[in-house]
Amino acid sequence: MAQKNKTKTPEQIKYDQMQKKHELKRPILKNCIRAFFVGGTICLIGQGITYLYIYYFDFTEKTAGNPTVATMVFIAMLLTGFGIYDRLGQFGGAGSAVPVTGFGNAVISSAIEHRTEGFVLGVGGNMFKLAGSVIVFGVFSAFVVALVKTFITQWGGF
Repeated sequence: MAQKNKTKTPEQIKYDQMQKKHELKRPILKNCIRAFFVGGTICLIGQGITYLYIYYFDFTEKTAGNPTVATMVFIAMLLTGFGIYDRLGQFGGAGSAVPVTGFGNAVISSAIEHRTEGFVLGVGGNMFKLAGSVIVFGVFSAFVVALVKTFITQWGGF
């Protein structure tokens, strides 16, 4: 810090001091608590949906995961379309972005933003800019994991 101040003029140093004096302090602890509770509530809702699939549709704990994720992404997309998820994101920050619902929000937000360009080039093209890379990475990762598992089970380990 002292090294940087040597190259600055006295006016610049005075300005930096004034800026630090008037700079708003970010409420980091408050933001962390909000993110924790928003993310936890989203996960709690997801767990409730999982239990609904298990008890009303005869899924097992293993098989209820995929429809739960699809349902959560669908709900996030609906809430984004109605403008509710954006307000939740402003309040909860990373707590709304980290769960899978954040992915649904990001996909549908880009689609809504480019809807004036048409359904194919605007909505479809921009919606899959984010989703396309995630889907490709997921398919490729699943292929590599399946390949490794096949080798391990075929030859009984290394």
